Amino acid sequence: MYKTFIKQVASLQIILGLVMLVPAIFAIIYQEWYSLAGFLIAGTFTALLGYLVYRIFEKTEEPQQKHSLAIAAIGWLMIMVFGAIPYFIIAHITPLEVMQQFVPAGMNYTSSLLNFKNPLHCLFESTSAFTTTGLTMAYNEPSVGKSILFYRCFSQWVGGAGFIVMAIAVFKHLPGQGAIQLYGSEASGTKLRTNVIETARAIWKVYFVVTFSMFIYIAIGTYFILPNYPLSENIFDAINHAMTGQSTGGFSTLDDSIAGYQSAKMDMLFLLPMLLGGLSIPFFYRFLFQRKINELWKDIQTRAMIIASIIGGVVLSLFLMNADIVSNPFREGVFQFVSALTTTGWQTSNIGAWDDLSVLFIVAAAMIIGGSAGGTVGGIKIIRALLLQKGLRWHVNKIFLSKNTVKSVRFDNKIVLPEEMSLELARAGIFTLIYILFVFVSTLITIYFMSDDFTLADAIFESASAQGTVGLSSGITDPSMNPILEGVYILQMWAGRIEIIPILVLLRVLFYGTKPRII
Repeated sequence: MYKTFIKQVASLQIILGLVMLVPAIFAIIYQEWYSLAGFLIAGTFTALLGYLVYRIFEKTEEPQQKHSLAIAAIGWLMIMVFGAIPYFIIAHITPLEVMQQFVPAGMNYTSSLLNFKNPLHCLFESTSAFTTTGLTMAYNEPSVGKSILFYRCFSQWVGGAGFIVMAIAVFKHLPGQGAIQLYGSEASGTKLRTNVIETARAIWKVYFVVTFSMFIYIAIGTYFILPNYPLSENIFDAINHAMTGQSTGGFSTLDDSIAGYQSAKMDMLFLLPMLLGGLSIPFFYRFLFQRKINELWKDIQTRAMIIASIIGGVVLSLFLMNADIVSNPFREGVFQFVSALTTTGWQTSNIGAWDDLSVLFIVAAAMIIGGSAGGTVGGIKIIRALLLQKGLRWHVNKIFLSKNTVKSVRFDNKIVLPEEMSLELARAGIFTLIYILFVFVSTLITIYFMSDDFTLADAIFESASAQGTVGLSSGITDPSMNPILEGVYILQMWAGRIEIIPILVLLRVLFYGTKPRII
């Protein structure tokens, strides 16, 4: 059993090593030689180690269904751990005077690259990146260098579509049954074609096309909105923001996220990438490649996302307007609600200064719900929220039906029989309960370890942001935060990316193995 685990994790490490080598291109372009050395060392070590281990266990049996969820959990954990290596190496080999050269002209703060001398901060950054969360220990983002900024964004982009999906697409010789089990274990896994390997490739094809389209859109939009913005910076920003927008990672190359542009028109420009990032990849596949234009309104998740964004944005704006604590309530309210609902995490407002009602509304109505299943988002997913409200109405309504009536329900353009509906409701209900329990426990820990400057609403917000892989922050996440709290958020981001259950399965395997037990 454990040999099967090691083999599959090793295949993911090979992919990760190659991912680490890509930022070396930007290190060369921007002449960041210490960063170049760090990426080459980390990438070569990780890929070579993964390759050697894979070859040793190459003849090991393929994973069975009882292995797949645990492999997903341990695989993502190892990605997070090894993904932290470049930050650690670069922070230790780069001289302080070179680090300070990364600080933008006119700024007098210390380079945030120094924060990555702390291995826990490196693990936090790697976890936040690959889980597409967006919380960061790089407090002043531009001061870490262009190549690390690109690595941070690129790792979010790769993590968004899924390492297991990529591994299946690359290691195409993986037998069908093993591929199916592993593919189904990843939260982003959704069947697009009959062959699982072709499905994995289709996912990456859609993902790349949408991302590239957003790069063109952002670059052109920025050029016309900010004509004096340097073209080289425009292109660099557009590349990275296209990746973090589509992956709903929300990390930005600017010091104050999208607010750094100081432009209402730029805020509007970035609404589209966030909305597209919150939609499902199967929807894009049907809409773009199968030319099913009516999916824009027929797809239940896409329709719900559009309606929720409009209504939620207006309601939050009214709350902020009533509180009279922000200068542009409509501009900030709409942007932050869409950012929270899609779990993108780009920020244009000081949420730490908001009133409790606005904070709790954005948590309950956006961050906990999240975007579309089959996408790169966190949260419980819109499809589960819709299923739960439909199930509640179904249970109440069937009380008034006769005993001879078949109590079926129409959901997502399909007729669902009572037994199937009950099963789906049980799954959605159990997941939602566990999800909220994670947020609750994290909130209690946050209250205990956070600074006295923050409120209960801030603690709930930060915990929900980490669990939902959102990345918006009330200010609690900071390099000076308590290490225990930092560790809790790392656990939440990991659980949020793979939807909790695989971690529980992994714990069960570690303590009891894979043999059936009577409970």
